[in-house]
Amino acid sequence: MQNREAWLRIATVPGIGDGAQRRLLEAFGSPEAALAASRTQLADCLGARQLEALKAGPDPAGLAQTLTWLDAPGHHLVTWLDADYPAQLRETADPPALLYAKGRRELLAQNCIAIVGSRNATAQGAANAEAFAQVLSDAGITIVSGLALGIDAAAHRGGLKGIGSTIAVVGTGLDRVYPARNKALAHEIAEQGLLLSEFQLGAISAPGHFPRRNRIISGLSHAVLVVEAALNSGSLITAKLALEQGREVMAVPGSIHSPLSKGCHALIKQGAKLVESAQDIAEELAWPVAPPALRAPAPAELDPLLQHLGFDPASLDQLAERSGLTVEALSAKLLTLELEGLVTQLPGGRYQRLA
Repeated sequence: MQNREAWLRIATVPGIGDGAQRRLLEAFGSPEAALAASRTQLADCLGARQLEALKAGPDPAGLAQTLTWLDAPGHHLVTWLDADYPAQLRETADPPALLYAKGRRELLAQNCIAIVGSRNATAQGAANAEAFAQVLSDAGITIVSGLALGIDAAAHRGGLKGIGSTIAVVGTGLDRVYPARNKALAHEIAEQGLLLSEFQLGAISAPGHFPRRNRIISGLSHAVLVVEAALNSGSLITAKLALEQGREVMAVPGSIHSPLSKGCHALIKQGAKLVESAQDIAEELAWPVAPPALRAPAPAELDPLLQHLGFDPASLDQLAERSGLTVEALSAKLLTLELEGLVTQLPGGRYQRLA
């Protein structure tokens, strides 16, 4: 029996979780030895139901499907006993016994930082996440996130632009993409970065999967950077897990009027490092990161309307009062600035200046 099949004959059995798998490895040294052990020997590691499930074995069709999937180029099974099992993750309280991977396995050995945040990100928040990720990736740091919409997707896009690339930790089997809107991004990551999951093939998204995914995101990383998060954001769960794992937690501040800044501000009040640039991250972690090149402001950036707008969202009526322009003139100017990427329109008819 090949080693990977032995692993799967244990890991894909319902009820045999990571803790049970690690106990079997500690007791027998390998999955092959555990499978060859007697019921009496196994009873020291497994409960009665787990023992019966292990002896019954996994679903044969599912096992065959997984072995076929692993035969494809770029598909990997990363196990607890492998030399390249991520050292950072191994140190955590509940590391997965095995991981399914698709793409560049060597990224698991890189210095990693997690960038997470709101699924309903503002245009500025997404731009910030992508910019931070690109600068860090240019320095050879691998960006880890969860393939969600919003900040996660922006972080992955930024990571793909640099040599550090990106790792997407997902809450489904690797034969599925969730959310479906990120299908093209997932394919790009599989080609240039790495997709990673502890869930076996066929696993669909479920609420309980995402906290488990989050512990891997923070576990792989030296630090977690939160970019835009409401007070009830799942990103704060990742930040909490990071603190429990002894990781650095950092947050990007925002407008005091934005609900998507509340979570970041709460983290900063609790001791998270306030981050305004990639250099702040580099100094905290003692990693060399070159600051991005500065550019001269374009003529449109000197438009007085940008000064009236500031960086907090404002309505047309507020801008009309500040600038003295008519609503018609404002609409025309805002459209021009929006097309130039300097302003974005928000829900509710408000506008926000982009940095």
